[in-house]
Amino acid sequence: MDRIRIVGGNRLNGTIPISGAKNAALPLMIAALLTEETLILDNVPRLADVAQLQRILGNHGVDIMSAGKRSGDHEYQGQTLHISAANIIDTTAPYELVSRMRASFWVIAPLLARMREARVSLPGGCAIGTRPVDLLIMALEKLGARIAIDGGYVIASAPGGLTGAEVEFPKVTVSGTHVALMAATLAKGTTIITNAACEPEIADVADCLNKMGARISGAGTPRILIEGVGGLGGARHTVLPDRIETGTYAMAVAMTGGEVLLRGARPELLQAALDVLTEAGAVITPNNEGIRVARNGAGINPVTVSTAPFPGFPTDLQAQFMALMTRAKGASHITETIFENRFMHVQELARFGARIHLDGETATIDGIETLRGAPVMATDLRASVSLVIAGLAAEGETIVNRVYHLDRGFEHLEKKLSSCGAFIERISER
Repeated sequence: MDRIRIVGGNRLNGTIPISGAKNAALPLMIAALLTEETLILDNVPRLADVAQLQRILGNHGVDIMSAGKRSGDHEYQGQTLHISAANIIDTTAPYELVSRMRASFWVIAPLLARMREARVSLPGGCAIGTRPVDLLIMALEKLGARIAIDGGYVIASAPGGLTGAEVEFPKVTVSGTHVALMAATLAKGTTIITNAACEPEIADVADCLNKMGARISGAGTPRILIEGVGGLGGARHTVLPDRIETGTYAMAVAMTGGEVLLRGARPELLQAALDVLTEAGAVITPNNEGIRVARNGAGINPVTVSTAPFPGFPTDLQAQFMALMTRAKGASHITETIFENRFMHVQELARFGARIHLDGETATIDGIETLRGAPVMATDLRASVSLVIAGLAAEGETIVNRVYHLDRGFEHLEKKLSSCGAFIERISER
């Protein structure tokens, strides 16, 4: 199994290109099930989760052709996928596939909307909490689906097709909003989603669906209006840049010092995180190429922050920010309000010498001047990259084990960091 070796202490200087957003690419690929025509997606990141979803869609009979870089493209520009779901041969998504990636459960929405039936495995457990699918099922039932759960599978049917309805979520849910949005595009009549998630990835998926012929307005706000249509066509769409990758590298620069241009990044996608980084002492300068991040010789200021749905501070940057705060001059506080069990990186950060105290959903971090390299183990995707950030600033050698978590969400991580002066390498053990 691959490991990553880091020798800390180098500042980061240079340019890091930002890849397409995983959290948009996955639902965009799933949305291709809504049409018989080809959906072309540009700037799709090369990630383990994308490859896994290609296998899952292939199980339904979807034909996917991948095109690589064209001459003149930037390195890491991403791949172009031509996705054709002209002939759906199977409306069952089996446990052995769905259990590996929770987002694959979302295929239930387009399968039900277009084929009027779906049999999809419940996703099973998750390292960062239960993430139940009850709100997703509630949304489909509101749209007229008949739902039964049998043998660990959700069996959904709508023999006469789905019907527009009012779907009000009791709490903000990105998964639920994606599912309701996709299902409602082909429902008869009007659907109104209230208390919808406002994440940029929701708006990106809606933008693509509109290119395919859907009639969606209000995506990116708490109230989304969908006028159902009889069918969708093909389209071409470019995946928006990954705001979590942007924030991760911005925090790495704030941790090590130096100056890096995050090429292609869009500041409006993560303004709350950029504001927090500015408070911590980083200098953030948006320009027409992306976002420039710098930290001069001054230290890192302690900050108090709570995670919140967009436009608040993202839960997917909480672990990375905690790593940064381990070297702040004073005590900082991070409250996790989105997912339970999302502090599993704390015990691994402690191996660097970090002083972190947990009290329920709040972590208090007493910053120290020097972290020391250590062997550590990744527990989930975002936690794993927090260990990389700590290792970049730690004295001596750090070995990060179980890096398959990193490969799920970060494209060419070690190449991007080493090109800016980090000593980081992948050790492959065959």
